[in-house]
Amino acid sequence: MKPNLMNNALPNLIAEDITKQIMTGALKTGEKLVEHIYAEEYGTSRAPVREAIYLLAVEGLVERIPRKGAIVREYTKSEILDLLEIRNVFEKMSMDRITKHAPDPELLEEMEQILNQMKKAEDVYSYTQLNYAFHSCLIKMSKSEIIMEMYSRLGLPLLKIQSISFAQEGNIEKSIMEHNLIIKLLREQNMTELTVVLSNHNKDVVSNFQKKL
Repeated sequence: MKPNLMNNALPNLIAEDITKQIMTGALKTGEKLVEHIYAEEYGTSRAPVREAIYLLAVEGLVERIPRKGAIVREYTKSEILDLLEIRNVFEKMSMDRITKHAPDPELLEEMEQILNQMKKAEDVYSYTQLNYAFHSCLIKMSKSEIIMEMYSRLGLPLLKIQSISFAQEGNIEKSIMEHNLIIKLLREQNMTELTVVLSNHNKDVVSNFQKKL
């Protein structure tokens, strides 16, 4: 269900649709996912819908409540801050490794292309996905399979949290400016300043959520 794992199988398409509804706020926290509604919408039986909901439960975006069914999962303040801080730890670990072996030119070019798309994004959902892809390139630059695997496990819950942050006025504009600076410092291989910029970038996200929560 992560952006790079989607395929055309019907359960995945249904799961992608439900994910978008959750990310955009069309489905609210605690709201029930009614199987027959999605089955009717897609002209299918309930089996693919049930599998889609199972995939989202595995990803942590949905939870099953006994005798109530599947609902959009609610995250506690502690869980949200933990997810953001864990993400920050992985990115710091990546920066330590990039400092040792220099930035990857191909990944740097990919980040540039992603940033250009971020500047043209027409909605928060699209921007959030592109932001995830941008930061995933930083993680890939670590050349550590363990860091990449662990970071990917943050998946959809992290995307949901980030979409809430980007929906706040001015945050996307600020994010674009900071991502421009990240690329500039990577190209200059100014890893000392980049580490500080990235750390402050991540601290701001945590701080904003602490105020909001």
